[in-house]
Amino acid sequence: MAGENGTKLITSNKKARRDYHIAETFEAGLVLVGTEVKSLRDGKASLAEAYARISGDEMYLVGAHIPEYKHGNRANHEPTRARKLLLHRREIERLRGKVQEKGFTMIPLRLYWRGGRAKVEIALGRGKRDYDRREDIAKREANREMDRALSRRTKGNE
Repeated sequence: MAGENGTKLITSNKKARRDYHIAETFEAGLVLVGTEVKSLRDGKASLAEAYARISGDEMYLVGAHIPEYKHGNRANHEPTRARKLLLHRREIERLRGKVQEKGFTMIPLRLYWRGGRAKVEIALGRGKRDYDRREDIAKREANREMDRALSRRTKGNE
């Protein structure tokens, strides 16, 4: 299933938009080993517990689960190892400033292929409180109810 700009989704983090206010998103490349690439080609990965961390001058994706390749040998990869993200140094420094100053956290939103290379979309987000989540649910329910009322009304006019 190819999306916009020749991208093919591998997996997405469905809880991220529910649990965080997303301020900004950016794309980063991933440093992978061979068996990880093969496992991703099979469409297997999970970003549920993952986050991005800056260590020194480098940025890492921590907690992402890419299962071992089923046809791999003893040189298979560790499923939850930290994977280096490929970003320009200026981008990393700008993100370091935002995370330290404003209390943002870096969450992966989706993992996908673009031009044969694995990419991850990282978001700068601030955690939602419980009342924020309830407010979002109430808005969604209200919108659904309005849509139902409009569809009933338009069906009655036909």
